[in-house]
Amino acid sequence: MSGPAAGTAAAATTTDVVCLGESMVTFLPSQPGRLADVPSFGRGIGGAESNVACALAAAGHRAAWVGRVGADGFGDHLVETIASYGVDTSAVRRDPARPTGVYFRTATDRGADTHEVAYYRAGSAASAMSPENVPYEALFAGHVLHLSGITAALSPDCLALLRELTAPRPGRPLVSFDVNHRPHLWRGCAEDASVLLELARRADLVFVGEDEAEEAWGIVGAEAIRAALPEPSVLVVKRGSAGATVFASELRPGPRGAEAGAAALAASTDTVSAATPAASADTAAPADTVTPVPALRVDVVAAVGAGDAFAAGFLSATLRGLPVRDRARHGHLMAAAVLTVPGDLTDPPSRDRADRLVALDDAAWGRLRLAPGWTAADRAPEEVRTP
Repeated sequence: MSGPAAGTAAAATTTDVVCLGESMVTFLPSQPGRLADVPSFGRGIGGAESNVACALAAAGHRAAWVGRVGADGFGDHLVETIASYGVDTSAVRRDPARPTGVYFRTATDRGADTHEVAYYRAGSAASAMSPENVPYEALFAGHVLHLSGITAALSPDCLALLRELTAPRPGRPLVSFDVNHRPHLWRGCAEDASVLLELARRADLVFVGEDEAEEAWGIVGAEAIRAALPEPSVLVVKRGSAGATVFASELRPGPRGAEAGAAALAASTDTVSAATPAASADTAAPADTVTPVPALRVDVVAAVGAGDAFAAGFLSATLRGLPVRDRARHGHLMAAAVLTVPGDLTDPPSRDRADRLVALDDAAWGRLRLAPGWTAADRAPEEVRTP
């Protein structure tokens, strides 16, 4: 027996979160400016799902990354670097016929008009992932399976794989899905909006930015996004500097097949009974609990990787059974850690320190301002920089 049915039957839950997707070697500019003018680049790694795995492992969780890299030096660097964060990379596959993807970027914000990214990922090893060649036992070995819309854009085989992994079936882990709409990856494909909406509606926990929902689906506002995505038990709408709005409901209005993952996270929410069996297709969803959580003021060094860090912080707090507000606050803190460094990854604040900051009252939380180096300072909450 092979494929997802075999994976769900054989897998034992030994990991908190399994992340699947492409990771690449990234080249970071030595100075601001156009790619044409940058004289040299420093080597790093980048990949939405591997970023989440690294951040979770650094925060003390059992995290695994499943991907496919070339049998080349860049592939060696990726696997070794991700493993150095404490991530289990034993299920990563090596492809002798295809290269590891790489990309170069400028130092500006991804949303800026001057931002440039040069990807060399067409035909990469990761783009060859398919339902026929991934290790399902490893993918279903966690309480949570974290995916993103980037993988769906890599190739038809990758899209088929995500459809397999999000399909309702008994024993499926709780599926976390970050929409991560990247228009340049969908060039030549007119179905990007419908594909991402389809995958998000099949997940249990969804992260989506207000800006990408408007760009991909023409939907404006958190309430309208929830109306378009009624199925996920938890929907996190990221609103940039305004913070995040979390929608949580008790029942899923369609068959999810995620009883095993849901039961594992039964204590993960104060308002959502995650252990409740999947509702029948004609069950109406009850009213949501809606929790807006303001973002922090941050002295930004580079606005890259913050979304992945937010997802990691939210998942970390979910695994710990913290309330919805605290989950979003931990997401904001993880994002702030990455925003104050040049690359996609950094060490998060210690758990004790993060917990102290999360426990602040609303007024004190609103006064926080985090600058580069804040994660290394073991100071009391009132000592964090404030205006």
